[in-house]
Amino acid sequence: MDAERQAAWPAQVYRALKAAEVRQMAYVPDAGHTALINLFLADADISSTVLTTEEEGVAIAAGAWLGGQRSVLLMQSSGVGNCINMLSLPVIGRFPLLMLVTMRGEWAEFNPWQVPMSRATQPALEAIGLRVMRAETPVDLVLTVEAAAAAAYAADGQVAVLIGQRLLGKKKW
Repeated sequence: MDAERQAAWPAQVYRALKAAEVRQMAYVPDAGHTALINLFLADADISSTVLTTEEEGVAIAAGAWLGGQRSVLLMQSSGVGNCINMLSLPVIGRFPLLMLVTMRGEWAEFNPWQVPMSRATQPALEAIGLRVMRAETPVDLVLTVEAAAAAAYAADGQVAVLIGQRLLGKKKW
């Protein structure tokens, strides 16, 4: 994949989320989400919250919805395990939740500690009741985010979009 197409997806996803009327973004800092996070941070119309742990983002999403706003939660696959119990809140409360999860422990992974949670991410999310959608290319990602936002906000769904590690590129340490 050429570098230009690779670099374009964060702006396209940002525009898709703006079109879906997302007004709050919560995140745990993550290299895979850096460009998208920076776009949200630069937008005065978006309330952005840096989290100390991923489950805080689930509570922020609940509060945003109760306050009449749409939100998105950005995290890495290793953080899914941190918030699995808290995900019962949107599932039982039946309020919208949209999560964008960058995957680790897959393609070209250098850190073996990332592999177990990578294998468990999708099954764990599905077991707790979330709908999981996956994207491996920039074009698929934009279309998947648009579909996930519609599923979350039009149907009070709980949706996680998994962003494949190959799409993100090899992590440099």
